Amino acid sequence: MIDADEVARLCYERFGQLARRGKPEPGREWTLLAAVLRVCRGPDPDPGTGTGTAEKEIVSMGTGTKCIGKTAMSPNGDVLNDSHAEVIARRGCIRYLIQELRRAVSGQSSSVFCPSAQRGKWKLRPGVSFLLFTSHTPCGDASIIPMTDFQSQPCPPVTSVKSSEGADGGGNLKRKAEEQGEGHKLKSALVVDRGPAESPQKDIEQPESWNPARNLLKTPSEAASRAEGQPEITSSSCTDTSQADDAGEHPQVPDIHRTGAKCVPGGPADLLLPGMGYHNTGALRVKPGRGEPTLSLSCSDKLARWGVLGFQGALLSHYLEEGLYFSTVVVGQCPCSQEVIHRALVSRCFHVSNLPAGFSLCSPVLLQSSLEFPFSQTQTKLQHHASQGRISPCGAAISWCNVAEQPLDVTANGYKHGVTKRDLGTPKARSLLCKLELFHSFLSLVAATEPSALPDSLRTVDLHSYWDYKQASQSYQRAWHQLRSQAFPLWPRGDRKLLLFH
Repeated sequence: MIDADEVARLCYERFGQLARRGKPEPGREWTLLAAVLRVCRGPDPDPGTGTGTAEKEIVSMGTGTKCIGKTAMSPNGDVLNDSHAEVIARRGCIRYLIQELRRAVSGQSSSVFCPSAQRGKWKLRPGVSFLLFTSHTPCGDASIIPMTDFQSQPCPPVTSVKSSEGADGGGNLKRKAEEQGEGHKLKSALVVDRGPAESPQKDIEQPESWNPARNLLKTPSEAASRAEGQPEITSSSCTDTSQADDAGEHPQVPDIHRTGAKCVPGGPADLLLPGMGYHNTGALRVKPGRGEPTLSLSCSDKLARWGVLGFQGALLSHYLEEGLYFSTVVVGQCPCSQEVIHRALVSRCFHVSNLPAGFSLCSPVLLQSSLEFPFSQTQTKLQHHASQGRISPCGAAISWCNVAEQPLDVTANGYKHGVTKRDLGTPKARSLLCKLELFHSFLSLVAATEPSALPDSLRTVDLHSYWDYKQASQSYQRAWHQLRSQAFPLWPRGDRKLLLFH
């Protein structure tokens, strides 16, 4: 069994070994961390546990909390649109997978892939799987959980202000978000059973309650108590909802942690009612930007999509027999609910059917660590001194992945960290994780493949642009059509004009 604390410790230690560039200023800035780990289970069982030993290796790591607005998106694919930690870690993992596939097609040894029976296709080696670690619950639906403590929101919504305010194009926006995050202190309350009515699929059996302190599901007796509708008291900070607040005037009511991500247009909006009725659960959401709307779906939504289509994406699906899925998701110490994460990542897609061969709904093992990220918002507040000014999210995003060339990539506002305006539009300004760079890496993989060993999907079609190669991955596109039509009909369609680069 995976030890959640061991995973968190590995990730925090690896982050500590990275260079200082792009990291938060201690006591003043905070960020979120995510990582992808390759897990290799040995064939021989451990004498103590009777299960196979698991070797864990971090293959990609990312930090970040920002997104660019829709008007900043580039038709050249040279801007990194979404810099949230989970997305950064996943895109870094794509670089790692391309490297491993290139080794495989070149006849070198790959620790990840072995040949498939299908021509030009590859599959995971026996015993190899992937694990996702995130220091905080993913933004969006997975973050809408009952409150049990005073911890503040991880990603406070950003207030829109005129773009002319602030020469940096965003400094005042940053301060607005800080004020909102610091001033919004919600009362703690009893955790109440939200009931099946809040699940988008009423006929789905909800998972057992989670006990984060033990990193596993509760015992049958504890789960039965929860199922009988008894409120669960998990912390001494929980208070009776009949008590008055500090001023003795207003009774406390059950409340929830809120997300800054907004419901996508065309569907039910948040009701914004007090307490538990503030959010509409199960909805697709777009991330808040620096003043203007973004087109980036929340991390909860992206993880749900990867849970059906795989996290490898359309391009690598040309080479893979099956989608690649996270077999385990580990969350660091933070407000968390297994029931809510299961709803956000799995239950919303539970009814999707008629998927093509190689694709299926993956229900990962969900674990929580008792170890908190040292640069979390909560820890940053504890280390903060008044002389440091306001606490704010770190503006940079860090990517590290286990590749031979240029493993480290630090970005800000969608471009390489530290570039000047004169560099914009040149290769010097591009992040190694932007669509254009990943596409070029994929093309290098195709070029390294012997023509006789190419997958069938890359043999018969005249392909030029990024859009062409994505659409030619027909099995992936059929799976995406089934997922969108059955579970996410409101998922915004990407603008084709932004995908025609080559």
